[in-house]
Amino acid sequence: QVQLVESGGGLVQAGGSLRLSCAASRIIFSFNPMGWYRQAPRKQRELVATITTGGTTTYADSVKGRFTISRDNAKNMVYLQMNSLKPEDTAVYYCNTVPERTSYWGQGTQVTVSS
Repeated sequence: QVQLVESGGGLVQAGGSLRLSCAASRIIFSFNPMGWYRQAPRKQRELVATITTGGTTTYADSVKGRFTISRDNAKNMVYLQMNSLKPEDTAVYYCNTVPERTSYWGQGTQVTVSS
């Protein structure tokens, strides 16, 4: 079964940290670059971090230096460590392949950063 399940979101004060996790079906995970996306209210979904199967990472300018993406190939897991969180990071966070596949979108996990 093709599946992506995100977890780890929550409510945190500005300056705090959260670690998001994404459990992926092996068929998705094994051969694809993976990414974390986010969608804030009334905004388009945006790609914030990517990681190739070999571990090369890229970041959106808005999160560079604060967020770290990683993957555990043995567990089919993708993580997003978020530090120094800002209110503008408030969004629903999703993982998906890069480029994204419409049929892979999961429920996402809500991150809310209070000022």
